[in-house]
Amino acid sequence: KGWSARIRNRIVEDFLFETEDDNEERDFVSDETDAEDIDSESDSRKEDTYDGPFGMEGDIIHAKDDIWLGGGNGGVFFDYSKSNYLNSEYQGKLGPYLVDAAIERARQNQPRVIVIGDVHGCIDELKALLKKCDYHPGDTIVFLGDLVCKGPDSLSVVEMAREVGAIGVRGNHDFEVVRWHQAIKSGADPPVIGSEHYYVASSLSTADLKWLYSLPWFISSSHLNALFVHAGFVSGIRLAKQNPRLMMNMRSILPDGTVTSKFFNNWPWARLWDGPQTVFFGHDADRGLQQYEHAIGLDTGCVYGGKLTACILPERRLVSVNAKREYFQYRRKHFD
Repeated sequence: KGWSARIRNRIVEDFLFETEDDNEERDFVSDETDAEDIDSESDSRKEDTYDGPFGMEGDIIHAKDDIWLGGGNGGVFFDYSKSNYLNSEYQGKLGPYLVDAAIERARQNQPRVIVIGDVHGCIDELKALLKKCDYHPGDTIVFLGDLVCKGPDSLSVVEMAREVGAIGVRGNHDFEVVRWHQAIKSGADPPVIGSEHYYVASSLSTADLKWLYSLPWFISSSHLNALFVHAGFVSGIRLAKQNPRLMMNMRSILPDGTVTSKFFNNWPWARLWDGPQTVFFGHDADRGLQQYEHAIGLDTGCVYGGKLTACILPERRLVSVNAKREYFQYRRKHFD
């Protein structure tokens, strides 16, 4: 019903047109007639209106201490208290049943590890690859670095990686984005010449930047007997002693032991890696898919118009999708 016109006008005057003098007078003067009117209005509302949480006319008014609203208010808030849960559907065991069903479904799907090569912002190809891999929640996705730059949508790639709970290692382009973000926080001026790394660093959300910052130089899995790194390792050096810059940039090891980021056709670093752990790496689109006894290279040049490739563990099944087009012109020097 609401307030009567008289009381509503009184409240409007009190709140909208009060003055200091009015306040002083109101401290000492009481209007018994108005008080009686308000009480009578309140009494009439108590008789006619619903006092429950939903305010629907005709609903049952429950006792104030009945937190279950008479056993559930039509099933919306059922009483799952210890004394009443046996009266509920599934006798209060619906939650455990759902958990058991989820566990059994996960066992049937046999959660896998999906290792993915350099994405470089190719979001459409990433979605297509996950679909082709028959990705299900519970599978672990491991990115081999360089999720960003050169391709069409770096921001969406990082956002998607974070949202699906993926892990990964830091690539050289990811590293440059982190460096630019640190520079921006320090007050550095924007680059004179446009930098894609600067754009990505200044555009990623806080959550996505935190995820990118969290990427390590490499990941080791004793369960899979595998190592994951962006570029590679130098054989004969303990993992803890490997150079982070080389782990993000190396491509070749020359006969004299020189480690370089340049492409020397006959001297891939992976030929020297003798295990026992198998290394999964990216970064080397020049050589494409590489398969050695203890090393597998998965950068198949998607951003250059090639393919985006994944390796599904533990069966080591390779899955690829074609790039929709060439996003970035390939222009690297080759050496013998």
